[in-house]
Amino acid sequence: MLSSELAALAGVTVRTLRHYHQIGLLPEPPRSSGGYRRYEVGHLVRLLRVTRLASLGVPLSVLPSVLDDPTAAEELLDELDDRASAEIERLTRRRADIAALRRGGTPPDLPPELSAWHPAPEAGTPTDMARHEHEQLVLAAHLLGPAAFRSLFGGLTVPPHVTARFYALGPDSPDDEVASVVDALLAHVEPIMAELANLPQLDSRASELLEQLNEQNLGPVQRRVLRQLQLRLASSESDPGHSGRA
Repeated sequence: MLSSELAALAGVTVRTLRHYHQIGLLPEPPRSSGGYRRYEVGHLVRLLRVTRLASLGVPLSVLPSVLDDPTAAEELLDELDDRASAEIERLTRRRADIAALRRGGTPPDLPPELSAWHPAPEAGTPTDMARHEHEQLVLAAHLLGPAAFRSLFGGLTVPPHVTARFYALGPDSPDDEVASVVDALLAHVEPIMAELANLPQLDSRASELLEQLNEQNLGPVQRRVLRQLQLRLASSESDPGHSGRA
């Protein structure tokens, strides 16, 4: 039979046949006078064995020894079962994560553990503001881990009208508006800082990366507000490395 016939009978492609020849899984028959490979039923049997073992998850690299050693094949079953069990557990966890994300309405690029906490953007929230808030969540949750993230940031709630004022700040904002925004943020952040004093602190690398995100997404006036907020918190013996969420 020709290679196309053999491939069709075994349910593989001719390209797969060639690959199996290259790695030594399937002996390559001599060519006919017309230059065609002529396969026999023995090639089909071996190819069926190869595809069956491959479907069980046997790596192609170990198939040559397994095909010719029944003992090796028997020993491999335990390993395949362990792999299948681990894969089932992994997929079960993935389905649980997906279900948690659906229940909480959490975007899929956030850890599902945050599904009960993640706040949806307020109606009318500017796109750049919502994007920065989301990127901040992604980065902080990764750097801290979900549990520490919830402990440090879960209580830091700032009313939408205050965050809207913060994001509306620009080069033309008067100094009294800037100072008023700092006061408004401080009024919501400062009362809970004492509760956070005994929680894990942001390390220098995490603080640096969060600051880089602020540099990337926020304007100069907004970054100045955050620095002033940090100084005000530091002066009241709060954590100077924690800028909160604005």
